[in-house]
Amino acid sequence: SHWCNVAYWEHRTRVGRLYTVYEQSVSIFYDLPQGNGFCLGQLNLENRSETVRRTRSKIGYGILLSKEPDGVWAYNRSEHPIFVNSPTLDIPNCRTLIVRKVMPGYSIKVFDYEKSCLLQHATDLDYADGPYDPNSVRISFAKGWGPCYSRQFITSCPCWLEILLSN
Repeated sequence: SHWCNVAYWEHRTRVGRLYTVYEQSVSIFYDLPQGNGFCLGQLNLENRSETVRRTRSKIGYGILLSKEPDGVWAYNRSEHPIFVNSPTLDIPNCRTLIVRKVMPGYSIKVFDYEKSCLLQHATDLDYADGPYDPNSVRISFAKGWGPCYSRQFITSCPCWLEILLSN
C-alpha cells in the first residue's frame, strides 16, 4: 500500500491531483528527464504569475523523499534552498512556527515516527491556529515563510508541497 500522498500547490491553489507514493522513495522534480517520480513541470495551470514562473524554474532536480525505518527524509537535489515545516520539527506546544532551511545537497529528517507517536499522546491541540494535521509535512521551493520572513503563511509561497503521510 502507499505511505504518502503528495499535493503540489501554487500559493493557495492546488495544481493537479494527489500523487500517491508506493515505492520507498520518490523524486519530485521540475522537468523531464530528471528520473522517475512526480514531474511538476507537467502540471498545467492557466494564468500563472511571474513569481510562480520564476520559482518553478528554480526547482530543477527538486527533492528526493525517502521512507526510512526512523522516519521520512528529504534530500535537496535543487540548486536553491528548500524550506520545511513538520509537527516533529516543531517544539511541542510552542506558539511560533519552526521552518527549517535546507541548503542544496543537504538532507533533513522531515518526519520522525517515534517523536510523532509521543506528540500524538502529549499534544494539546488548543494551541493550533486553524486546521492541524499531525501527519502532514510542508516543503516550499526557494522561498521561506514564517516569523522570520515576509511571507507569514505557506500559502504565500509561490511553489510548495504538502506531504500527507499515511498512518
